[in-house]
Amino acid sequence: MNVNNYFDKLKNKMDEYVHFVYALTRKFPKEELYGATSQLRRAALSVILNFVEGFARKRKLVKLNFWETSYGSLKESEYLLLFCSVEKYLEEKDSKKAIQMADEIGAMLWKAIEQLEN
Repeated sequence: MNVNNYFDKLKNKMDEYVHFVYALTRKFPKEELYGATSQLRRAALSVILNFVEGFARKRKLVKLNFWETSYGSLKESEYLLLFCSVEKYLEEKDSKKAIQMADEIGAMLWKAIEQLEN
């Protein structure tokens, strides 16, 4: 696969993920607006924002730092999805779909990070 196609595919998956998370959090209880809703949205948005900012950087170590931050935000959002599932803010099918999306993104992002390190 062409490198640019790989990054386009990854960015598209991240975009789909953050929009899905935003749609899910619209159904959260109003008392969670400044709690789980805000935190999950910020973590999910941070995944793509850090990836895009890192992609725009020329220096390898700077790019790596942004991509690792993106990966960390992805893991944060995954935990929050599990937390919100336990709290019954999410339907099981939505939780499973979001976790599957995050897993796919994580695998692709980790591969990009490893390739950059080598």
